[in-house]
Amino acid sequence: MNAVSEMAEACPRCQTEFLLGSHFCHTCGARRPEAISSSTRADAAAVARLWIESVHRFEAGIGRVRAFVSEFSWSKIPFPAWLHYLHFHEIKSRIGLSTGPLIAFAIGLGCVAGALLVSLLTAKTFVDWQAIQLYRVEWLLAATASFVAGILLKKSSRDDR
Repeated sequence: MNAVSEMAEACPRCQTEFLLGSHFCHTCGARRPEAISSSTRADAAAVARLWIESVHRFEAGIGRVRAFVSEFSWSKIPFPAWLHYLHFHEIKSRIGLSTGPLIAFAIGLGCVAGALLVSLLTAKTFVDWQAIQLYRVEWLLAATASFVAGILLKKSSRDDR
């Protein structure tokens, strides 16, 4: 911080600092001006009222959301029968991977999908094409790193030995 912001308020007439708690300048006798004008104070009060009203509206909205969530039940929604195959524990048991390698595998698949989506970008110049290829290489490198992490996290079974 600079020295000006650390100084106490100064007298507008003689530029002398006011003594702590004084209402008049000890050098020239000028009255100490208000730190905040009345119009600024009124504006601050209006902003404070708006803030309080906004907070109350937000709290009321949160209360309505809480009431809706407490009344809502997932059992009322009819889900398709095949949806249970997408549960994490079901995929885990069918693939035969533990949690860590399965998550790494899913991240790797997401990175491969990212590399495929990057190829949808169109290049107008050779430099754009090079940038797209660089993005694709980065996505594939992330996928490779994720797949390697999944391999390293995989517990070896007794049959593999």
